[in-house]
Amino acid sequence: MTDLMEREKYVDSGVHLGMRKRSKEMKDFIFKTRPDGLSIINIEKIDSRIDVASSFLSRFDKIMFAGRKEGAVPVLKLVDEATDFEVEYGRFMPGTLTNPSFDDYTEPDVLVVVDPIIDEQAVSEAIKKRIPVVAVCDSFTNLDYVDLIIPGNNKGRKSLGAIFYLLTREILKKKEEIEEGEFGYELSDFTGEEE
Repeated sequence: MTDLMEREKYVDSGVHLGMRKRSKEMKDFIFKTRPDGLSIINIEKIDSRIDVASSFLSRFDKIMFAGRKEGAVPVLKLVDEATDFEVEYGRFMPGTLTNPSFDDYTEPDVLVVVDPIIDEQAVSEAIKKRIPVVAVCDSFTNLDYVDLIIPGNNKGRKSLGAIFYLLTREILKKKEEIEEGEFGYELSDFTGEEE
């Protein structure tokens, strides 16, 4: 049973579609493996972890989102527009979290990344600064430096759009910055598709 969004919308956005490879750390989140070898991530666990992550993140004042995947850029631009979170998309400039003399140096309380493998520069700087890392993790992800996992397909725009739509909305609700139904965006804004 999902609570944040109807199951059909999760399925339509492809958040449950993992990879053919699986890491042993992600096995608890995998519902089944299709005959073609593709991992199917458990939708209930995706829903539950977005809820847990939003509760965790809502406790922090300075939240940073980062992602360099092309499909994440339009999604992160909407997160930036909808919130006062710090958002870095595209290349994560070395020194952003570790070099106080760098022009864009910042000190977030927590970091959210689209993919801990692709966003390794941001993750490694967060580790050095002891900043907790929340990450969207596909079926094949190294979780060594991830403090809180959001399982899900972190490859496509639609999937990332659905995950970040829910995560952003729920953080704002839990911070009491918006009431139920007040989020000024639709799922389709984030996924880039007509509903």
